[in-house]
Amino acid sequence: MPKTRTVIVSLGGSLIVPDKIDRRFLARFRQSIERFISAPGRRVIIVTGGGGLNRTYNAVASTLARPRPMDLDWLGIATTKVNAELVRILFGNKAHPRILGDPHVFVKTSKKILVGAGWEPGRSTDFDAVVLARTYGATEVINLTNIDKVYTADPKLDPKAVPVDEVTWREYLTMIPQKWTPRLNTPFDPVASRMASRLNLRVAIINGRKMIEFERFLARKPFQGSFIHPSLKK
Repeated sequence: MPKTRTVIVSLGGSLIVPDKIDRRFLARFRQSIERFISAPGRRVIIVTGGGGLNRTYNAVASTLARPRPMDLDWLGIATTKVNAELVRILFGNKAHPRILGDPHVFVKTSKKILVGAGWEPGRSTDFDAVVLARTYGATEVINLTNIDKVYTADPKLDPKAVPVDEVTWREYLTMIPQKWTPRLNTPFDPVASRMASRLNLRVAIINGRKMIEFERFLARKPFQGSFIHPSLKK
């Protein structure tokens, strides 16, 4: 029996629901995942973000009330669960029939696809992806998002920001805010990043609109995106 290769996918909600549900993206994503797991010894755990659904609910709540950051986090978590149910249903009986709850809890199943969502306030689904990597013994996390690469700074704020192909966790943590806030816009959130660094995980940042790059990573081929890992030494 081949050793199981478990890949954790942090699927950005901005890909699932940019403004409305992106049916074309979801169809291509399903195709890529099903092709990957068709080989023996492969498993994928997908964690969904909230995307446009999260932004819509948070905007209304913030306009009509004075929600606490925790309130907005709980609202966001609820939207990630809606997206997770949609993704789970897309895979039919190939997927575990229940959305994962506590990412610290190992679910014993023969299914090759598991789907999770947000769990607790104070962090993004990136953090849940990292916890799941530890729980299931994975070393690879893919953050499918709506950007091409990691930048040395926010390119919207700093004209001198440049894209990077590879970066260590130590370097990456100097490029992003150190504190989590709801809807923080970073390639990989600071809470998740610090834990990923401690676990020596390798995280790929890939634009989900370019699914060929996602497929190339899954095939262990060179891909266009950014790679964050403990050391640049091969």
